[in-house]
Amino acid sequence: MAIAKAERLMNLALCLLGTRRPLSKRELRESIEAYLEASSDDSFNRMFERDKDDLRELGLVIETVENLDGEVGYLARRDSNRLPPITLDAEEAAALGLAAKVWQQARLAGAASGALQKLRAAGLPEDVDPYEAHGALEPHIPVHEAAFEPLMLACRDRRPVVFDYRKATAAHPESRQVEPWALECWRGHWYLAGWDRDRGAERVFRLSRITGRVRTRAGRFTAEVPDVVTVRETVAGWAGEIADRSALIRLRTGAGYPLRAKAVSVRELGDGWDELEIPYGHGLDAWLVEFGPDVVVLEPAELRADVVDRLRAVAKG
Repeated sequence: MAIAKAERLMNLALCLLGTRRPLSKRELRESIEAYLEASSDDSFNRMFERDKDDLRELGLVIETVENLDGEVGYLARRDSNRLPPITLDAEEAAALGLAAKVWQQARLAGAASGALQKLRAAGLPEDVDPYEAHGALEPHIPVHEAAFEPLMLACRDRRPVVFDYRKATAAHPESRQVEPWALECWRGHWYLAGWDRDRGAERVFRLSRITGRVRTRAGRFTAEVPDVVTVRETVAGWAGEIADRSALIRLRTGAGYPLRAKAVSVRELGDGWDELEIPYGHGLDAWLVEFGPDVVVLEPAELRADVVDRLRAVAKG
């Protein structure tokens, strides 16, 4: 049904943009197959009015013109629906090229490639090569989770989703109903920030813990979507990036380089162990569990207890 509506909107937009004179409802109905299949004039009129409103909401400027006989016609003039010229200097073009090289998925890589080709045709500076193979920077954001693409589309379209989610402390996944806000990548892991309908609060979900298929649901969001800055701060906090105190851990020598990079201080203990003071924020217990037997929490006691609980949950399967 969504595909059929998108095709109908596209056909209507092409008709309105392609005509040199206003087209009446009768002419538009005869030109678009979906309108011909309408069961009645009332059904067609309702469909046409909804489509016209949707196109205007998407930004298409549609004029309503009345001729000398009093008949109403519609058209979308090209000069009223043309974007202003795009001008980019060398630094801006290089930034776009760098961003386009980030994505490794075929779906996003194709879209980025097509966009850059259009910019090149529109006057992208010739001395900038976004596809240069030997650039100094080669950024990549790998995405291995199957949930990434459906969640990305759900965030874009503002559509609620349902998925099964297994918490680090739980043996089995449970169903979650979420209004997705944004996806963020932290420490090589992808997180979804959104509104958990069952708990009536904002939550952050790690994509690698989503099991099964992500299903979209009809209907509107019930909670207000915060601005981008607030969402990113929420993700950072739940991912352990916002720390308000310190923790003391023992770390096996030669292991845990991400922890060493975050350490405030490092002291050699001997016998193959080092002592690290690291920032302690929400989510640190889940991160420490990933290092398994290479990490021992010394203090605070509550962090040590949280790590032990997570390890016991993992051991139970």
